[in-house]
Amino acid sequence: MDKRTFIKTSSLLGVGAFVGLDSFGKLLESVAHLPSKDVASNDDFWQTIRGGYKLTPDYINLENGYYCIQPQVVLDAFIAHVKEINLEGAHYMRTVQFENKNKMAAKLAELAGCGKGELIITRNTTESLDMIISGLHWNPGDEAIIAEQDYGAMIDMFSQVSKRYGMVNKSISIPMNPKNDEEIVELYANAITPKTRLLMVSHMINITGQILPVRKICDMAHSKGVPVMVDGAHAFAHINFKISDLNCDYYGCSLHKWLSVPLGAGFLYIKKEHIPEIWPLFAEGEYATDDIARLNHTGTNPVYTDLAIADAIDFYNTIGAQRKEDRLRYLQNYWTTKVRGLSNIILNTPEDPVRSCAIANAGIKNMKPGDMADTLLKKYKIYTVAIDGKGIQGCRITPNVYTTTGELDALVRALKEMSA
Repeated sequence: MDKRTFIKTSSLLGVGAFVGLDSFGKLLESVAHLPSKDVASNDDFWQTIRGGYKLTPDYINLENGYYCIQPQVVLDAFIAHVKEINLEGAHYMRTVQFENKNKMAAKLAELAGCGKGELIITRNTTESLDMIISGLHWNPGDEAIIAEQDYGAMIDMFSQVSKRYGMVNKSISIPMNPKNDEEIVELYANAITPKTRLLMVSHMINITGQILPVRKICDMAHSKGVPVMVDGAHAFAHINFKISDLNCDYYGCSLHKWLSVPLGAGFLYIKKEHIPEIWPLFAEGEYATDDIARLNHTGTNPVYTDLAIADAIDFYNTIGAQRKEDRLRYLQNYWTTKVRGLSNIILNTPEDPVRSCAIANAGIKNMKPGDMADTLLKKYKIYTVAIDGKGIQGCRITPNVYTTTGELDALVRALKEMSA
């Protein structure tokens, strides 16, 4: 969607006055010639973006890693979809429901950088990746490689499959500040044996924000004949990449995170050659074994969420993928550089700025993460989430594009006072 289309659409949805579209349009023109890294620190530009969100005055929201609220233009479009489908009722469900879902999947595939016959819309990352973990045909003694820092729901599914089929899970631990990419790649490589059936890697570790060298891991694993499944819950629409860049075999993510789609949507990518190997979570009718549609039987579901995917993609493209990534990395480095090195502050995020983006994790010596999060909210009106496990004790701090440097200054002051 170009600027004129975005402005026209927003006006039709009745949010023109709220967004400040005239200033937004002029600002887009004023930065069009600038490198995205220069725009990252342009607070005027991002203050205008902030005007497109309705934010609670009760606290500073620095927990966008779980769920990114929709900008008003996407929220209003979503509500309009709900009303329209409610008006049409069963007629919509029996006529254009599946056609529209296919259109949304095709638009997602274009954004993700994969073939439209390799991607299906799911409900979230957990559903996407669990479909692969449970859908493979495991034999006793087959091995999977996971990391201690991987998301709990996937580890739980691997554990269930182990109990059910007798396969074996081998776990490694990712260093916080690796010497180089090769140190991480070697950890995975050393865990591979002739029995390895699948390797799972997090594109971005959810508790620390660390970005892993997925392409290098995939290339190494493929050289040993091992397919790779990537947990992209926190990476998609957060950092700028295409699935084709990664050379992975499976990729799952949640769209209610960084793409800011309403709750209830994710996607699963499967490399075309692997589609016949996967059993669906829910049985489907007769399809060709290499047709990914046979894995997408969901029953009756909230189809208006599917329609809002297009609106969220349009908003994301209007801001610009690289602009967004650079702003998010700028915000994280803005506050972490002010507290890194303080005697009682522990930063559980890599020092190298290219190994993280928006997400960072900070702890305070001799303070439990739960107490830290509680104090930040009750005393300083800053909402975060406590992380206490897998060797990490601290609060995950996750700004979004609407976060201001002034709000991060408030966080820095709070951390300094609490750690003193």
